[in-house]
Amino acid sequence: MDTIEDPVDELKVTPPKTWAAGVPAVAHAMGYSLSQTSPRRTLLTLLNINQTKGFDCPGCAWPEPDHRHATEYCENGAKHINDEATSRRVTREFFAEHSVAELDTRSDYWLNQQGRLTEPMIKRPGATHYEPIDWDVALDLIADELSVLDTPDRAMFYTSGRLNNEAAFLLQLFARALGTNNLPDCSNMCHESSGSALQETIGVGKGSVSLEDIYQADLIFVIGQNPGTNHPRMLSALERTKRNGGRVIAVNPLPEAGLIRFKNPQQPSGVIGRGTAIADEFLQIRPGGDLALFQLLNQLLLEAEDRAPGTVLDHEFIAAHTSGFEAFATHARTIDGAEALAATGLDRALIDRVLERVLASRRIIVCWAMGLTQHKHGVPTIRELVNFLLLRGNLGRPGAGVCSVRGHSNVQGDRTMGIWEQMPQEFLDALGREFDFTPPTTHGLDSVNAIRAMRDGQASVFVGVAGNFVRATPDSAVTEAALRRCRLTVQISTKLNRSHTVCGETALILPTLGRSDKDIQATGLQFVTVEDSMSQIHASRGRLTPASPHLLSEVAIICRLAARTLGDRFSIPWKEFEADYAAIRDSISRVVRGFDDFNERIAVPGGFRLPNPVNAHLYQTPSGTAVFTCNQFTSLEPPPGHLVLQSLRSHDQWNTIPYAMDDRYRGIHGARRVVLVNPDDLAQLGLLDRQLVDIVSVWHDGIERRAPEFRVVGYPTPPGSAAAYYPETNVLVPLDSVADISNTPTSKGVIVRLEPLAPPDR
Repeated sequence: MDTIEDPVDELKVTPPKTWAAGVPAVAHAMGYSLSQTSPRRTLLTLLNINQTKGFDCPGCAWPEPDHRHATEYCENGAKHINDEATSRRVTREFFAEHSVAELDTRSDYWLNQQGRLTEPMIKRPGATHYEPIDWDVALDLIADELSVLDTPDRAMFYTSGRLNNEAAFLLQLFARALGTNNLPDCSNMCHESSGSALQETIGVGKGSVSLEDIYQADLIFVIGQNPGTNHPRMLSALERTKRNGGRVIAVNPLPEAGLIRFKNPQQPSGVIGRGTAIADEFLQIRPGGDLALFQLLNQLLLEAEDRAPGTVLDHEFIAAHTSGFEAFATHARTIDGAEALAATGLDRALIDRVLERVLASRRIIVCWAMGLTQHKHGVPTIRELVNFLLLRGNLGRPGAGVCSVRGHSNVQGDRTMGIWEQMPQEFLDALGREFDFTPPTTHGLDSVNAIRAMRDGQASVFVGVAGNFVRATPDSAVTEAALRRCRLTVQISTKLNRSHTVCGETALILPTLGRSDKDIQATGLQFVTVEDSMSQIHASRGRLTPASPHLLSEVAIICRLAARTLGDRFSIPWKEFEADYAAIRDSISRVVRGFDDFNERIAVPGGFRLPNPVNAHLYQTPSGTAVFTCNQFTSLEPPPGHLVLQSLRSHDQWNTIPYAMDDRYRGIHGARRVVLVNPDDLAQLGLLDRQLVDIVSVWHDGIERRAPEFRVVGYPTPPGSAAAYYPETNVLVPLDSVADISNTPTSKGVIVRLEPLAPPDR
């Protein structure tokens, strides 16, 4: 394999692509896979990924169809699974050669490319290097540190969406048996706004639709998301929608190749033909303008009903299943249409065309991702989307509903299993009955508040499971300083990342099995389960020989740590759980609603779908109805000389880790420190294309947050806005700049200025 070097920016810009996937996607997927491991191992992963007897892709959470293709994966899924299945190894010799300080200077790309972790490592107080440590000694060290805390609330237990259901259930059980609800997770930073808005308005904090609904829809809004990169298999589903006569409206600040045209590499038309045009309308909205868009559409629907009473709104549905309509209608009519239109940055003629499509559609689905959730007014925006659907009865019937598209494989399942700092009392009571203890009821800390607690010396132990907390969180300098203030940081990981170089006084790296690895315990070969974006629960069975004989599964690590920490204080069978994951599922079946007969139902190929009460017109809200809301109109207006920055990821990236220095769909090659700016804004700001600048965020605390040495690139962004890649720009997002209600960082709405450093290279 090639020697891994830290990449050097060598920016090359080509025109943005106007289609996604096709043969190039296959070639890139295979090229990356074969750079990581052998042809045989690559074949094994690709034949098993997303198959009923194989393993779930550890990438996105898009569901699998009932009838699966033999190659049921996308380009990024293939790259992601073979990144995990890599033949490269990080050994004790590696850590002896590289100090923690040196590793901290390396890029995210370089750290990831070193390969799989192979044995537990420790950085002791005052040490410059990690060194090997025995598993038992490492777990005893953590247990001792947890046991001497003056309060369990000084400990944080963080997870990402890579964690499986069984391990997630055990982690939250351990934390609550210890006495804390401090369970921050990646959803706090991504989709918390969705959960907050949906729980309030329809009583369930997740989407209501299935793949079959996607296929049957007359009209689908795809808002604030880039399926071509983040969940490419969604494009296959939208292609089927189009074949069935449905229409798609894309709402996004940037044109996204996959939503323009999709060449399905599994179809002849995607190999030698033009593929399928996906979006029938593209609304290039200003960042944060989505609330104004749907307030305007809702006002126009009310006016259309006034002109033709009884023909526009679904009055029967509104009367039977909703509350708050009159107050909402009164409020909606007061919205200043001209102001709302200006906030969107769209032409009125385009809005009118969209309205015509809405009026012509009986079944409508609204899909969205972080382009909505990571704004200060993310929760009101999603509430307004629900208003839009309620007006015409687009809940609880085939081909209609809400579709909150999760971006990581089991982030929704983790929440279902109890990974939330404020689980409802019903769940806590069931957990207490199952294990004969009283779980704490005081709400714990989410991700933002966890950083604040560590920063302020109110937390001293951080345990991260299957994530990269340092690079996923906002205000990078603050986050790093907060973690370094901890007495102990523990990272349970498959591969090296930046969170291993930002250490507490004592730091542990505990290597774990990957999703694709065989998991053999005392009772034999085990499998785990996950939940996709559409509430389907299915099994995942690793097929590969683990990267090292010294790896433990996440389940085993949690069970052994919990047993050491809690002793015999509770009747929790940690040893039995480690030996047989079916025993965990039996307990889940008695604690978590919808999981009755879990082991029997998961044995069915493809698993089972959790019931969503919304589809039976049952709304778990205080009123027992779906709720219309009145949302205050807001518009994100940068001061003169400033822009609204949204962070995003490149096509060759998964979450915080880039697989290459390219973003080929957007035409960016060989560099990541670029900021995309509308050419008219460049001229107005006196900047030239490719000029070197610092990006400086503006926040009322007076602290300067600076991302240095970015190249500006002229790009078709909406006027007054810019875009750049995370995690490089997370430093610009103030810790206190969060969405109302959900506390989600506002990574899609950062006010910045561009400070020129030098004229452009020519």
